[in-house]
Amino acid sequence: MLGNIKNIGLIGGLVVFLLACNGDEPSPYMATPANLDVPDLFANSILPPQIPNDNPLTVEGIALGKTLFYDPILSANNTQACASCHLPSQAFSDPNPFSVGIDGSLGTRNSMPLFNLAWHDRGPLNWDGSAINLEEQIFEPVTNPIEMANTWPNAVQSLQNSGIYPELFDAAFGTTQIDSVMVSKAIAQFVRTLISGNSKFDRHLLGLEELSQEEARGLNIFLDETRGDCFHCHGNPGNPLWTDNRFHNNGLDAFFEDRGLGAVTGDPRDDGLFRTPSLRNLSFTAPYMHDGRFSTLDEVIDHYSEGLVYSETISPLMKSVADGGVQLTAEEKSDLKAFLLSLSDESFLTNPDYQ
Repeated sequence: MLGNIKNIGLIGGLVVFLLACNGDEPSPYMATPANLDVPDLFANSILPPQIPNDNPLTVEGIALGKTLFYDPILSANNTQACASCHLPSQAFSDPNPFSVGIDGSLGTRNSMPLFNLAWHDRGPLNWDGSAINLEEQIFEPVTNPIEMANTWPNAVQSLQNSGIYPELFDAAFGTTQIDSVMVSKAIAQFVRTLISGNSKFDRHLLGLEELSQEEARGLNIFLDETRGDCFHCHGNPGNPLWTDNRFHNNGLDAFFEDRGLGAVTGDPRDDGLFRTPSLRNLSFTAPYMHDGRFSTLDEVIDHYSEGLVYSETISPLMKSVADGGVQLTAEEKSDLKAFLLSLSDESFLTNPDYQ
């Protein structure tokens, strides 16, 4: 009897030992880590990319996000994808002033281009700052009644019932049970890989290409406090993002049908403030401004030259508003335009990793 008890004890101890060796719980799934292809100019002049700790970049997550970005499955009637309003040929923006929803409804703002958002480290996203980060921003279009007009339970069910997505989510996140958080994380991973850093001006800074005389004069106007005076909001050659990512009232209107940041914060002092867009890829991102009111870059330059409108919340950086603008000559406008176009990166539009 005692011998049997002793043997049972030995067997029990062996089982415990084996469980301890094998682990009572399986190790958490780890997808393949991925790194961004950071341009030299970015690495040398600004902080590293801002990647959330709870959404690290992985090979499988990026691949899943890319598939979701181009798939209309997230919309209520399977007709509209993220790429419908963020076209690669337009630097992931929309050539229409307002994007068209699944039922033909028009939005109220121009789609912002998508690039270099891995370095968005100052302030919230969207024209009006209504999303605190990229993951949160991705939630909104799916349920917006004038965009994809879906519900997240329906969108998730469509993915769950598909022939490919459970396996892709398993590869990216270690589970076939899909939820909206994983959808947003995957798309955010892909969007953070969209990097534009190979414009003519970038190559000039690297000593690989010379600016034309017109482009060089335009840069001087851009940086001149009394002529272009553009650098306060859009930075300088030391800032490859070409935006301060802050919110400004740039003198478009005296009164605001669209309150911008003010509608989000509830503070009337924020009325008419919108996020500064990047000046990169202006060759491809027309029309311009939050409401797409300017069809051409010439119209944008004319606005700052002689079209500024006073309002109570206008930015103090619009120092020449009393004169209507900085009053550029025709030659100065042409030079400034030439410089601004030198910030366009044609290789970004054709990068096979983004298609």
